[in-house]
Amino acid sequence: MAREMRDSERSVFALHGFVGMLVATVLLLSILAGLAIISLTVQQNEATNVYKINDINNLQKNSSDNNKNYQLVK
Repeated sequence: MAREMRDSERSVFALHGFVGMLVATVLLLSILAGLAIISLTVQQNEATNVYKINDINNLQKNSSDNNKNYQLVK
């Protein structure tokens, strides 16, 4: 049963109105900014993380033993 909304219940500044839209927008933009900062930090750290492959002919297509064939160079 749908009920009619009274004029006293309508509000532009209710949480489901204008302020709710602003809260949702600010929340989504802050999540976006946080993830962008984290991704930039990870990219900067991994850009200097150089590794060397010891035996390229011994690599398998999908194997957990592939980590034995490379070493980090620092």
